[in-house]
Amino acid sequence: MEHQSNNLTFRKLGIHSQQEHFVYMREDCHVCISEGFEALTRIRIHFGLRSVVASLNIVRTDILKVGEISLSESAVELLGIKEGESISVSHVHPIESLSFVRSKIYGNDFSSTELGHIINDIVEGNYSNIHLSAFITACAGNRLNTKEIISLTNAMINTGQRISWNNDMVVDKHCIGGLPGNRTTPIVVSILTSLGLTMPKTSSRAITSPAGTADTMEVMTRVTLSMNEIKKVVEKEGGCVVWGGTAHLSPADDILIRVEKALDLDSEGQLIASVLSKKVAAGSNHLIIDMPVGETAKLRSIEAAQELKSEMEKVALAVGLKMKVLITDGTQPVGRGIGPALEARDILSVLRNDPSAPIDLKDRSLTLAAELLELSGKAEGVSGMQQVQKTLETGKAYEKFIAICEAQGTFKEPTLSTHKRTIRAERSGKVIKIDNRKLAKIAKLAGAPTNKTSGVDFFSPIGSELVKGQALYEIHAESIGSLEYAMEYYRSQNNIITIQ
Repeated sequence: MEHQSNNLTFRKLGIHSQQEHFVYMREDCHVCISEGFEALTRIRIHFGLRSVVASLNIVRTDILKVGEISLSESAVELLGIKEGESISVSHVHPIESLSFVRSKIYGNDFSSTELGHIINDIVEGNYSNIHLSAFITACAGNRLNTKEIISLTNAMINTGQRISWNNDMVVDKHCIGGLPGNRTTPIVVSILTSLGLTMPKTSSRAITSPAGTADTMEVMTRVTLSMNEIKKVVEKEGGCVVWGGTAHLSPADDILIRVEKALDLDSEGQLIASVLSKKVAAGSNHLIIDMPVGETAKLRSIEAAQELKSEMEKVALAVGLKMKVLITDGTQPVGRGIGPALEARDILSVLRNDPSAPIDLKDRSLTLAAELLELSGKAEGVSGMQQVQKTLETGKAYEKFIAICEAQGTFKEPTLSTHKRTIRAERSGKVIKIDNRKLAKIAKLAGAPTNKTSGVDFFSPIGSELVKGQALYEIHAESIGSLEYAMEYYRSQNNIITIQ
């Protein structure tokens, strides 16, 4: 039981710190003085039966009154506390699972039990960013063996919610990433659900890219649904395309990804656990993986892709997933739009069978849908490609997409930006190489994904024969300032698009 003298009144300051938990107390607070708390001390905050560990920030102004305490928004949400309620603080007991992280750093393997404790502590908020960085670094550089990856995947599955469906066939797809504009998911979901398959797709928002699937879908419909709402949509239409952040599926994954991106570290083992834990937690049992390979994609070589494919197949088998990996072209963007509204336009043009729809986006979507249909065993005597083509070309997939959007809350036509700048070829010749990362950065500097209509409209795929002055791509922004910001970066770079 906490000492009454350690009770303080919560005041909401509205400080956003991503998922890092912070507590704010006055320097002259009696609790700080009596407990010997100093800035950045890790302390435990108690509210009812809930508690969270947070790093202390000391306040030297009257933003907090005597006897008041505040928390970052992530900690407020976790505790479920409201302004004026009383909370107490205490010292943090040593976190036992950190000894397992230290053991791994010195070359020992994780046991299944140890990884379970680590992931549980991460989800409970007991790890600071420093602790998370240590764990991620200990796992990086392919330091996790197959047994450890399987244990990590299971630990991540078991620390969040799991969805079960009244169906023994639940399908899903995932792309390893690294390709701007590769927005096949809404098209694949629409095709397969119109063929009677169950495909509850929980998707991510952008972390370092110009758009995630959830950002693009949000242009057209509501994507922040509760678990009960997700279930109702899937029961009605067979599938959904929603943001996974509210579903609390494998919640450790979101925490780890945030720190991995800040460190710019990609651990193969954690990538596998991240992808597969989310799929199992979402109730999926049949999965297609799109693994693009290219010089400026996430996977740079066929050899790296084959190694990842082999390891992923072993883990999928162990956690009960029937999975197929497709190694695909990752040398250039897919579709024309890079950014939420521009990608939404492309999706609709494919679903509506518009003659001007980007053929590469259509073909990749059909390939993934056909492979997943055949993996499910539901191809019904004809090739999967024949079935999915017919479903798309007769308009059934488009009808299903609109029905899913309306079941999620609404359907809206995407609008495009008012500020644009066309980038033109400085010489005649053939496009031989495209830097995906630089092109994506231009879209982000123009405002994507926060500004939904910002991004890049891409006109010059590899193999295009160009004349000097021909449009390569068009930068879209919601303000002149953002447009100029993107243009400054463009002027500082060479060989975003290489013309020979």
